[in-house]
Amino acid sequence: VQLQASGGGLVQAGGSLRLSCAASGINFNIWSMAWFRQAPGNQREFVAAINEYGRTNYTDAVQGRFTISRDNAKSTVDLQMNSLKPEDTAVYYCYTQYRGTHFYWGRGTQVTVSS
Repeated sequence: VQLQASGGGLVQAGGSLRLSCAASGINFNIWSMAWFRQAPGNQREFVAAINEYGRTNYTDAVQGRFTISRDNAKSTVDLQMNSLKPEDTAVYYCYTQYRGTHFYWGRGTQVTVSS
């Protein structure tokens, strides 16, 4: 199983970035997908998730600014991040899980928001 994240970078506060995660080695249609992030000195935290039915869930800190979506035909999950803040600076990780018993992490992609 591989989760390949891309799209990170440096952006000014108020700007936008779009992260993408390409999955392989799983039956993508039936796996839930999520994004987590980890800032320096902090624990990894949940950002957003989308289940196999397309139902989404967000942490309060990004609600209304971030949008998670999936393309089952391409086996990708995207995270559109708008109105970025310096506190959004972190390494963002793609995550997938199936029925709570199988899960995988991808390598992170750095997002840096300058003030």
